[in-house]
This record gives sequence, structure tokens and C-alpha cells, in this order.
Amino acid sequence: GVGLRDDATIAIYLPGDNASLVSLLTGQLQAGGEAFLYLWGGEGVGCSHLLQAACHQADAQGKRALYLPLDTLGHFPPDILEEPERLDLLAIDDLQLVVGRKRWEEALFHGFNRLRDAGKRLVIAADRSPRQLEVKLPDLASRLSWGMVFHVQPLDDAQRLAALQLRARVRGMELPAEVGRYILHRGPRQLDPLFEILSRLDRASLSAKRKLTIPFVKQALEW
Repeated sequence: GVGLRDDATIAIYLPGDNASLVSLLTGQLQAGGEAFLYLWGGEGVGCSHLLQAACHQADAQGKRALYLPLDTLGHFPPDILEEPERLDLLAIDDLQLVVGRKRWEEALFHGFNRLRDAGKRLVIAADRSPRQLEVKLPDLASRLSWGMVFHVQPLDDAQRLAALQLRARVRGMELPAEVGRYILHRGPRQLDPLFEILSRLDRASLSAKRKLTIPFVKQALEW
């Protein structure tokens, strides 16, 4: 697997319209939790964050979890899926990147069965729904439809502002609403680049011993 980002936790995820999904995800490892969750959505909606957060939570509970991002691991042979039943939770990200590849599809099918037979948990993320994936192996296609499927909804502008302010608070920064709205207006739409901007502003404000104001943000980011 791949190391988890330290900041990919449930505590700093603003659920917006995805509260029911977050509730099921955080309860997945409990008795009676969902065996299989399938998340899908466009880039930047937070699927990767949620999968890593689920693994962090499993680690905190003394469980064995593995995060497999197929954007980096998909070019390896699917041997990494051997003996998945040793895990309590397997989180597979960017499933669409290996769909149509015979060995991967077969390994996923067998891994799915072994997890289910052992009573372990699986969470998968992709950029489209199970029906929209062009899976070649019919048995795998049917397995993917067994899970609870969630279309992860992007945050609206008010929720994006709340997410920025939450991240700022975690860093010990105060982000006034008008400054946050200015950053959202001038900055990128995606949340990850916005959070990177917050990191830059955090360093700049500490260095200059300045609070976050619109003039300071303009100066620090050369906007």
C-alpha cells in the first residue's frame, strides 16, 4: 500500500451533503457495519480523502487497513491483492484505472470474494458509478453492484468557505469570512489547491507576524 496523508482525517472533512456517507464510513468497522461501500465522483470531491480517513480510523482502532491508490499502484501486477482477508479494511482508490485489464479484474473479483467470506470490509472509489464502468468480467461487474453506492457531492460555495475556515482553525489561523470569500473568488475551484494556498498563507503570516486580511493575501500571493 501507500502511506496515508497525515491531514486526511474525518475530523477536518466537511461533509456538506455527504453526511450519511460519512456516518456509514465511520461505522463500517463496527459490528453490523456495511461490508462494502462504493464512492464515486469527479476530481476534487474528496473520495481519496475519505478512503484515507477510513484507514486512519481503522489504525486508531487497532485494526489492519490498506490503502491502494491505483493511480500509483495500477501499473504493478495485481499481486498486491493477495490474501486481502488478513486485513480488516481494504480501500481501493481510482478503480477505473484498472478496469478492462484481465488480470486486475480477476484479482479484484477473487479478492472481493475472500474479503466477503472472511467478514472483512471493503471501500472502493472511482470517477463513475459501477454501471458506468466498462467492466469486462461479468462476475466482477455484478459484485460491484452489491455495495452501497454513493455519488459524492461537491461542496457549494458556502460549504467551501466553511471547509477553508475549518482547515484554517486546525492550523491555528483565523480566516475571516470576507478573506475566505476573496480567496474562493480569486483561487482555483478545487479544494486541494485551495488548501495548499492556506498552507502558503500560514507560513507567510507567521513569518510576517500578520493576520489574514485581503491586502495581506494580495501581497503574499501576488494577486
